[in-house]
Order: sequence, then C-alpha cells, then structure tokens
Amino acid sequence: MIKTAAYCLLISFACTLIGLPSYAQKKDAVIKDTAAARIDFVTKMQLFAKAEAKKSADEFNADKAVIAQNKILEEIKKTIQKAKIYLKTGVDTVGIKAQLALIIKDYEVAGDGVFTNKGTAQTFRNLTATSKILTELLNKATARKARLDLHHHTLSTFRYELDSLSSIPSLFKFPTDSAVLTKYLQQLVVVAYEVHPVDSALKQANGNIQTLLNKVNLEVFKLQTRLEEIELYQRQMAGNTFKREFDNIWGRVGYYRPFDQILSQAKAKAILTLSFYVQNNSGKLIIMALLVIVAFIYLRSLKSIYIENKLLDASFEGQLVLRYPLLSAILIVVNLFQFVFFSPPFILSVIIWAIGCICLTILFKNFITKYWINVWLIMVALFMAATIDNLILQATRVERWVMLIISISGVIVGTLVILKGRINELREKWILISIGFMAVLEVFSALANILGRYNLSKALMIAGFLNVIISILFLWTVRLINEGLFLAFNVYRQQDRKLFYLNFDKVGKKAPALFYVLLVIGWMVLFGRNFAGFEFIAKPLREFFSRERTLGDYTFSINTLVLFIVIMAVSVIISKVVSYFASDKHLSSDKDRDGKGGVGSWLLLIRITILSIGLFLAIAAAGIPMDRITIVLGALGVGIGFGLQTLVNNLVSGLIIAFEKPVNVGDIVDVDGQGGTMKSIGFRSSVIATWDGADVVMPNGDLLNSHLTNWSLGGNRKRMSVMVGVAYNSDLEKTKQILNEILNADDRISKHKGPVVQYEQFNNSAIDIKIQFWPKNINEAHAIRSDIIMAITTAFRVNGIVIPYPQQDVYYHHPDKTNEGDGISGV
Repeated sequence: MIKTAAYCLLISFACTLIGLPSYAQKKDAVIKDTAAARIDFVTKMQLFAKAEAKKSADEFNADKAVIAQNKILEEIKKTIQKAKIYLKTGVDTVGIKAQLALIIKDYEVAGDGVFTNKGTAQTFRNLTATSKILTELLNKATARKARLDLHHHTLSTFRYELDSLSSIPSLFKFPTDSAVLTKYLQQLVVVAYEVHPVDSALKQANGNIQTLLNKVNLEVFKLQTRLEEIELYQRQMAGNTFKREFDNIWGRVGYYRPFDQILSQAKAKAILTLSFYVQNNSGKLIIMALLVIVAFIYLRSLKSIYIENKLLDASFEGQLVLRYPLLSAILIVVNLFQFVFFSPPFILSVIIWAIGCICLTILFKNFITKYWINVWLIMVALFMAATIDNLILQATRVERWVMLIISISGVIVGTLVILKGRINELREKWILISIGFMAVLEVFSALANILGRYNLSKALMIAGFLNVIISILFLWTVRLINEGLFLAFNVYRQQDRKLFYLNFDKVGKKAPALFYVLLVIGWMVLFGRNFAGFEFIAKPLREFFSRERTLGDYTFSINTLVLFIVIMAVSVIISKVVSYFASDKHLSSDKDRDGKGGVGSWLLLIRITILSIGLFLAIAAAGIPMDRITIVLGALGVGIGFGLQTLVNNLVSGLIIAFEKPVNVGDIVDVDGQGGTMKSIGFRSSVIATWDGADVVMPNGDLLNSHLTNWSLGGNRKRMSVMVGVAYNSDLEKTKQILNEILNADDRISKHKGPVVQYEQFNNSAIDIKIQFWPKNINEAHAIRSDIIMAITTAFRVNGIVIPYPQQDVYYHHPDKTNEGDGISGV
C-alpha cells in the first residue's frame, strides 16, 4: 500500500516535468497564470498525500485487527479444547455421590444410640465410638468438599475465560472488504458452533457440581454439629462421673430395646471404627510386621548359637525368650508397638491384648507351675469377658447383671489368690499387687453397678482386669527383653564391638531404668483411657505438642521436632542392626566367611544410604525449608574451610575406600610395617586388629596415604621364608633332600607352587640356605614356619648335619724375654 502511493506521486511529478518546457515558451503576460497553476498543483498533491496516508493507516489497522482476531480465535479454540479434556477427565461426580451416600449411611449407623434410640442415658463407650466414626466421616466429607470446590472453581474459570475472550472489542472490528468480511463471519460462525456446546456443558456441569457441593456442605455442617454435641455430652459425663444414671439394678427399667439390636449396633460400630483406623494406619501395621520379622530372625539366630554351643537348657530357665522365637518376637513387638497407635479403637486394643495373651500362654506351658497357669487362664477368661462386654455400647439390664457377675467373680478370684499366697512359686512378685488392686476396683465396680452408676461401674470393671493383664504382659515383656540382652551379652561379649556396631557392654544385661519408667507411663495411659475425664486431660497435652511456634521465619511444633529426632534415631538403629546382622558370622554362609562374597565391605555404603534416607525423611516430616538447609550447608562450608579439613578429608577418604575397596572388612593387611586384620571401616576411621591383640584406630585419610599391603586382595597368598646355615663340611645334596622331604610332608604347604630350597651364599661360619614356601591358609603362615624350623632342627640333628654358630679364631704373638718363640692362643 505504501509502495502504491509512492508510484502515484512519481507519475504525477514526471507529467509535471514534461509540461514545463511548453510553459517556458509562452509570453511574459501569462506568468501570473502559471504561478496560480503551480499553487493549485501543490494543494492537490498535499490532499492526495493525506488521502493515501489515511488509506495506508486504515489498511494497517485492518491488518492489525485481523492478526488480533486470529490470535483471539486461536485462544478460544485452545480454551475449548482444554475444557473438553477437563470435562472428560474431571471429578467423578458419580463416585462422589456414591461416597456421599455411604457417608450418610455410616452416619446413621454412628448416630444410633446417641442421636436416635438414645435410651435413658448416654454411655461413655458409645460416645467415644461415635466420636471416632464421625471424625473420620467428617475428614472424608471435607476431602470430598475440597475436591468439589476445586472442580467448581476450575469450571468457573473456563467459563470466565471463554466469556472474556468472546467480549474483546478487537473481535468485533469487521473488515470493509465484503469478501474478507464474509470469510471472517464464516469463521465466527464456526467458532460459535464450537463454543456453544462446550459452554452449555460447562454450565450444566457447574450446576451439577454446585448441587452436589451443597449436599456435601450440608453433611459437613451436620457432622460438625454432631461432634460438638458429643463433646458437650462427654464434658457433662466427665463432670458427673459419680452421679446416678440409672435406677438401682433391681429397680424398674426406664427404656427397653431388644438385646439383639444392641449387639448388632455394637458390631456395626466396631467394624466401622476398626476399618477406618486400619485404612489410616496401614503403614504402622506394616512396620510392626517388619519389626516382628527382624526380632524373630535375631532370636532364631541367637537360639541357633546356643544350640550349636550346647548352651540351651532343656527347662529354658533364664532362656524362655528362646523357647519359641516367633512367639517371643510377636509378644515383645506387639506389646511395645501398641503405644505407637494414637487413640486406637477399643476393638484394635482388644486384638493386640488377645494376641499377647495367646503368645504368653503358650510360652507359660510347662514353664510355670500348674496353679499359677490356672490363675493366669482364669484372669484371661475374665478379662476377655470384660472386654467383650465393653464392646457393647448401649446399656441394658441384662448387661448390668452380666457386669455384676464378672465383677464379683474378679473379687472372689483376686481374694482367693491373695489369701492362698504361694508367692514362692511366683516368678514375678509384682503381679500380686496388680491382683490385689484388681480386687479393690471390682468391689467398687459392683457397688457402682448396683447403685445405678453404669459408666463408672463399667470403667472400673474393665480397668481392674486390664490392670492385671497389662501388668503381666509388660512384666514378662521386660523379662524376655532382659533375657535376650543377657543371652546376647554372654555370646557376644568377646566379639568385636566396632564390627558389629552393637556394644553389649554398654547395653548391659538388662533393660535400662528409663525403659521401666516408660512402661509404667504406658500402663497409666492404657488404664486411664477407660475413664471419661482422661480425654480432657490428654487433649491439652496434645494441643501443647501440636501447637505451631515461630522462630524467625521458621514455623514448627514440638511434634515435628520429636518426629525429626525419632526418625533419625530409628535410622541410626536400623543402620546398626543391619550392620550387626551383616557381620554376624552365625548368619553368614561359608562363602561369605571365607571368600569375597560377603557384604562386610559394603557396610559403610549401606549405613550411609540408610542414614541419608533417614535424614531426608526427617527433614521432610519436620517441614524444614530447603533454603534453611542451604544456609546450614553454607555455614558448614565456612567451617570446613577454616578448621574441619582433616575431618572432611577422613570422611571423603571413607567414601573412597567404600567405593574403590582397596581394603575390605576381614582383610589381612600390613600398614607401615604393622600387620593385622581389618576389623571395621567407619565413617571417619578404621580399626585394625594387630597380631599383638591391640586395636589400632587409624583415620581413613592416613589409611589411604600410607603404604598399605593387602594380602587378601591377591587371594590370601603370602610367601614365607626361612634362613638356615650348615657347616662347610656338610653334604649339600643330602641337606637339600632332607629339607624337601620336610616341606613336602607338610599338607599345609601349597604344592601348586612348590617349595623352593636354594643355597644363597658362603657366609663367615656357614653356607646359607634360603627356604621358601606358600601356605595354603595365610592365617597359618607363622605356625607353619615355626613347625618347619622345629622339623629342620630335629632332622639335622638325626642326620648329623651341623648348624654352626658364629665362630672366629684369633692368633696372637707374645714373645718372651728369652726370645724362645711365638706363643699361640686359640679361640
């Protein structure tokens, strides 16, 4: 367009130049007319230029509008495509509807006995079970609400983008050319045809989501309201612990509900609470199973050592932990790991206690006296009856009579056991205190039941029997742990601590006192869970530990700090346990012991890997920002530059040793003229056991920089030499024959590379003979040389071959006064 205007101007100017000569030939009279014509021409040219400039600008704006329109239409098409894909792969509303229906159904189950079919009074167990179920349902509903909110926001965003793109003014600047306008309108029709169904689908989907979201919001609000009601009930119950809830046990029945309905209600709620808790804590259950496997492998290996060394007592006195390693492992791990499950449902606790009781009963068989095993079985039976009764969530007159019978039975059994005594047969004397305490609690439970204090009676009843069973389980758990430590101490006290990374001298022969304190605290927690006021004591503690605190820009809680420490401690323990099992000769094969097939050389890498994973997991769990880690690393860099070069050198050298493996654990080495066995390769230093029995701790940097001779690297081969001298008058052929016979007769000397006997030199007093041989086992090299020397001495003595000692003849002259000659003095 700009070029066309320029051509027009050039043509007009050329025409003007052609006409100028004819004007020059005219007369002077027409000069004025010529000037006027020129003025008129300039005006025309200016008008023409303005018109062309406007025309060019209009065409430029039209081209610009076309580009903008094409871009907008392309954006609309991209948004339509994204919206179509999202509508196909978005939230599964059908699935959410089904889940919402399931939540409503579970809510109806949870509310039975609390919001519907209430009965005369609320029960603590029913409120607790219902609260756990509603809390889980609220979490599920909240998660669904969050997904629906996100989906609703995404759909609204798509509609907003389409509306905003469709309303851009540039889209409605139509071209002046009718042909171009027709094509553009056709393009708009196509885009509108594509937008309309997508926009309708977005609108419909948004409406459906909004309807579903309203239902979910209603359920969330209802669940929150019900949880607040339950918390109010629990507070009232905690404040009215000793107040009457029902009439006396022989009084009239205020509310009647069929007992089978109450059992069905209790079963449904128990299944719900257990399934929800297992789903949320499946990782912990897997860890517990892995710990059982590790403990079983350890105890089984310990038992095999005692069987191999014929140390196992047939009566298992002091060795009960080795009787059934699997049952001992389950008992120990399950009893201790139950404290990892925070606020578990009562049915899960019952399962854990039942497993412990079964394991301990089998271990008790033929180990304790018949009288005490009968007492134990009666206690377990009463305890299981009490726990089953505690699973019933709504009070009935039938249940109250059953509770009374169980409580009175506990009082009778406890009293008889205390009166009968037989303490001398009891292996754990503290059990009598628990039994006496149980009898007292059951007396109060029976009285509270008779007088209509149902919740108090039930709490005292289950607490009494739980007190005995948990005490026995914990006491025997500690006993088994002490036995395991003591037995391991006896076996491994002479072993290398650095190699096994487990120092039984420091662990000791029994569990530390802190362990007993923690078990007592655990007993108090399990005991207190049965009372309504316990939750209001524990809740402030949980809030204290979970409350977020700010230090500078970093936000943390005590829970996250404890979690960080626990993860790192577990990582360290796991690395030590792995090193222990990898180094235990009783767990390794013959190939691992004799050859290079073992994992001893990989221990450092294994430990570094475990600790690194533990560190990253601890950082992630604690929520420590990576920029803080960068600052710490920067500070470490400064520290390394100023004063930690040696430490870092040793650490890096340890990594080099781990990867390049110039030396492995168990190798026979010589370092700077000092020989021994490589016992361990640590992060910073390595330990070499010298032949003198000393342990030399050598930094890894010095180990790499020193002259290291590794005899094991070449296949555990080392040539030994013996020097011997014979007299000059000896028969050399016979001497050589005798020496070869001695060497060939020793089976410990390799015949593949046969021994060599060669005469070295003529010495001052003897002819030196050098004897060289290759031992089959490098560990026997010095013993073989000693035996060879003894055999040579004996053989030479029998065959009359002399091994001369250094000798020198001195002659001196001592003339007398009479010059009678020289005096001679010998030797």
